[in-house]
Amino acid sequence: MMTSHLTTHVLDASAGHPATGIDVLLEHKDGAGWTEIATGTTNDDGRIAQLGPERLASGTYRLTFAVADYFAATGTATFYPEITVTFAVDSDQKHYHVPVLLSPFAYTTYRGS
Repeated sequence: MMTSHLTTHVLDASAGHPATGIDVLLEHKDGAGWTEIATGTTNDDGRIAQLGPERLASGTYRLTFAVADYFAATGTATFYPEITVTFAVDSDQKHYHVPVLLSPFAYTTYRGS
C-alpha cells in the first residue's frame, strides 16, 4: 500500500503573494465526530510541506484555515473568518495537495498536484 500524505498552500489572490502565518487544523471524521490529527502554520511561501502523519488512512478529512487573524494583521476586513475544506482520502493515493486561493470576500480550492 502506498503512503498518503498531505500538503497545502495558501495564496492571497487580492494581494498577489503567499499568505503567511495562517494556522491550519487537520481533522479526521470518525464515529464520534471529528478528531484533531495535526495543526500547522503556513510558512513564508504560504505552504505547509507536510501536515499530519506520513500516512493518512482512507476516510473523510477536513482542513480549517483560520484566516481572520491573517486579514486582521493586514488591516483588511473579511467576510470569512475561517475556511473549512472537507475532502475524501483514498490511502492508495500517494499525495494530496489542497491549495486555497484567498481574498477577503471569496476563496477557491481544488485538488492540486
